[in-house]
Amino acid sequence: MSMTVRAAFLLISLAPQAATAQVPGRSEAGLAALEQTWHACVRDAFAQQPRTQSRAGSQRNALDACQAQEDAFVAAAMTEVDAGSREARAGEPARRPALTERARAWAASVASDVLDPVSSWLSALRR
Repeated sequence: MSMTVRAAFLLISLAPQAATAQVPGRSEAGLAALEQTWHACVRDAFAQQPRTQSRAGSQRNALDACQAQEDAFVAAAMTEVDAGSREARAGEPARRPALTERARAWAASVASDVLDPVSSWLSALRR
């Protein structure tokens, strides 16, 4: 997985939002539990990273440490999305992401592509 995707996942995981509310018909409790487990793992692993390391490096290491939880969550979410798409093909209209959801995703990608590398570079210059 590229650094951009991992950084976006980390940003999203630290945001106080419930990503499980986007696809109807999924087992909310199971997915929410997997998501919370993954988020807790990422937060704990990120907090344990050395302070002398760059932020981007800490994010990569935290995501690497929680790869098993991420894989379990993504697999469960993809299973539910697949079930949701089968329901949509059965006559239920497909749901497009709201404008605010798309804007949040775009902002997260800009932040991970531009802001994090620049801020890591500037913090390295200050040392």
